[in-house]
Amino acid sequence: MTSKSITLADCREMDARDPLARLREQFELPEGVIYLDGNSLGAMPKASLKRAQDVISQEWGVGLIRSWNTAGWFDLPRRLGDKLARLVGAKAGEVVVTDTTSTNLFKVMAAALRLQKEESPERRVIVSERNNFPTDLYITQGLIDMLKSLGNADYEVRLIDGPAELDAALGDDVAVLLLTHVNYQTGFMYDIGDVTARAHEAGAVTVWDLCHSAGAVPVDLNGGNADYAVGCTYKYLNGGPGAPAFLWVNQRLQESFWQPLSGWWGHARPFAMETEYDPHAGVRRYLCGTQAIASLAMVESGLDTFEQTDMQQLREKSLALTSLFMDLVAQECAGFPLKLNTPVDTKYRGSQVGYEHPGGFAVVQALIERGVIPDYREPRIMRFGFTPLYIRFEDVWNSVVVLKEILQTGSWDQPKFHQRSAVT
Repeated sequence: MTSKSITLADCREMDARDPLARLREQFELPEGVIYLDGNSLGAMPKASLKRAQDVISQEWGVGLIRSWNTAGWFDLPRRLGDKLARLVGAKAGEVVVTDTTSTNLFKVMAAALRLQKEESPERRVIVSERNNFPTDLYITQGLIDMLKSLGNADYEVRLIDGPAELDAALGDDVAVLLLTHVNYQTGFMYDIGDVTARAHEAGAVTVWDLCHSAGAVPVDLNGGNADYAVGCTYKYLNGGPGAPAFLWVNQRLQESFWQPLSGWWGHARPFAMETEYDPHAGVRRYLCGTQAIASLAMVESGLDTFEQTDMQQLREKSLALTSLFMDLVAQECAGFPLKLNTPVDTKYRGSQVGYEHPGGFAVVQALIERGVIPDYREPRIMRFGFTPLYIRFEDVWNSVVVLKEILQTGSWDQPKFHQRSAVT
């Protein structure tokens, strides 16, 4: 925490020194809105509108089916993967952008378990966190249920309650360690290299979910010798709502990677229309069916913004933003029932800050009505995401001013703010 009070002038001075400030102009940000939910859905790059128009009106409207070749549609998943690769410590030809995170997770989990069964059949446990993102747990449960229906009844999930329990959970029966790099509830960030090494020493392989870290924090998959990774593009990568996800497999595993969803797009010769499946020799084997070109195209607009900076600059600003927010909340909102659930130690902090509050859901709704948009996650967690590409330090100040007013006046405790919609 700082030793002197932080002022609005301090925040404006930080903005004046910010080397990334120019990038904000490349995003559509509504007037009067402070958008602190880029960890859930990134803001729209201005280039996305024209890109979508071109795809619909020209490439589809004029080019028609010819655009699979003439507009580069066929190779788009791999080309986007190459652009994304440098943001996660991968090489060209190692990443493909396709499908959803859940679908890609099913692919890599099935492949990892199959390979482990061939090499170490006694390993039948998947270790994960109890507060891992639910889809990771649901997909794993569904995969185990499918395996049980096929006669493999002894697979199980072993859940831990935080990193302190990790080593004890990594017994000689563990096949896969499935973790989210940055926890969606707390913002706690694992050290990929350290954790992967511990898993390998125990004989397990790692599957990393990068949804809350790709584009927000430096990731080095190859440097950390990770095995498999998946992630989405619609959060910090600003690919658009429901934008396709990505998948990475370590080069040492690529040719042994078994694609459980062996669709025609992953075939070595998809237009040969052969009866038997023959996987592509490279990264394209991770594909399944015909690709969603309009959504894929908009992912490129988000990725292009990252060509103008590097992850170290983004990380420095991210930590400055989150630290400022934590300091200001401590300075301005002391005495209110706010419980910080995000690491103070920057080594373990992602690009979000979470506070628990007894009326967390209603407080978030009151903030949204005032033009400050975070989001809410159970139990009682108010999540504030800080995207370095477009959030200003003055935005941090103004968001805390509004939070303080809402808490001081108790205006959050109105019936309308307690009514829940389908999405929180």
